[in-house]
Amino acid sequence: MRSSELVDVASAHAARLVATLQQLLGLPTVGSLDVEPHRTPAEDWAASGAMALTGRVEGPCLVPVGAPASAVRGALKVLRWLAPAGRWEDLDVRLLGERAAAAGLQRQGPASAGGAFRLLPCTDGWVGTSLPRPEDVDLLPALTFGLVEPASDPWPGFAGWLVDQAAADVAARARLLGLPLVRVPVAGEPPDEQLEARWGADEPSWVRLHAGGDRRAGGAAHDDRPLVLCLASLWAGPLAAHLLERSGARVVTVESVRRPDGARRGSVTFHDLLHAGQEMVAFDLPEPGACAALRRLAGAADLVIDGSRPRAMRRLGVDVEEIVADGTSWISITGYGRSGPWAEQPAFGDDAAAAAGLLAWDAMGPVPAGDAIADPLAGVHAAVAGLAALRDGRSWLIEVAMREVALVAAQLPEDSRAPDVVPAQPSVRRPTGRARPLGADTDSVLAEFGLGP
Repeated sequence: MRSSELVDVASAHAARLVATLQQLLGLPTVGSLDVEPHRTPAEDWAASGAMALTGRVEGPCLVPVGAPASAVRGALKVLRWLAPAGRWEDLDVRLLGERAAAAGLQRQGPASAGGAFRLLPCTDGWVGTSLPRPEDVDLLPALTFGLVEPASDPWPGFAGWLVDQAAADVAARARLLGLPLVRVPVAGEPPDEQLEARWGADEPSWVRLHAGGDRRAGGAAHDDRPLVLCLASLWAGPLAAHLLERSGARVVTVESVRRPDGARRGSVTFHDLLHAGQEMVAFDLPEPGACAALRRLAGAADLVIDGSRPRAMRRLGVDVEEIVADGTSWISITGYGRSGPWAEQPAFGDDAAAAAGLLAWDAMGPVPAGDAIADPLAGVHAAVAGLAALRDGRSWLIEVAMREVALVAAQLPEDSRAPDVVPAQPSVRRPTGRARPLGADTDSVLAEFGLGP
């Protein structure tokens, strides 16, 4: 059967995204979103570059469960429908491999392409662990009752300890410590406590929307474009901001002078790709004056994108619900959502995907799907929700949980046939310009909104 004769998973996913938004937002009835040739999930995965990143060094490239690349293609269809005049001509499923292409990453399962995440066996299943920061490695003695000490290469000792442990027990202990370690779910088992708390008997969705007040008109004092304030770092939130800038929004990225976006230490090409065309503001957080300026700037925006856990904003004195009630929409991108017992659990793209079961498998066990797959999935879907909210007369608190978006993608129909596809190598678009330096536009933005000294 030719791919053109099959149900296009991306188009069906796009229709579901629109249906979800239409339940609350004032969107018009959608016409046909099916404007591209049909592709199977395996063909989408191969075209994205993520397939070349999935598998073991000496093994074949693998296709994961579900249809994550088709989910991205479907979300991009909705973005084009919501903003037909946007700059979308160079955007497609290849964005899944852009970070890896810019950084020169390759597949190395059961480790992630970036190397900071690994899937490791326990007595009764698998866990996935991210150790990207020294403070994560420093938690290993507490997790292992002192049996594994921090080391330049902690993985062998940690893997040796895990083989005698129950996966659920290790994951529960890691949550108490704030370590990004998850248990890989088993197909057919009941929802875990986090999904139960957030969704009950309902199927988890890709977004949760909470209505606020009447949306204020305007944004920038001298600009009629919607003003989007991006407080997020790394990939998911900045990707959402990048896509909204492509739709025609004005984007101002806010960083902390003391803790700038960690992506600045990575690939210059990738940072430029996501941030070219944006204004850059830096605050000396958590100084009281800086926190006050942040609150006032957030209140002047049409939409804020935040990639931190809920308590981070509270520590800065930012009441998200109050800002939304006053007319600013807010996208909250988290690992597991703003509510439930795992709300404050740290998460990165690979471990959030593993918690959703969004992995590829071979005879030796699971390997990560693509490169930090939950990050771009969350970023593209957050942009869809944010752009839809900007068309509504109300403000909205928009919850996008990386694990939940990955779970939806993992549950999409996958190919039942052996994929006869040739994987494309990851590629990266040419940035439209250079990202501006840290804090380059602080004074001008503060002066525009009357927040200067």
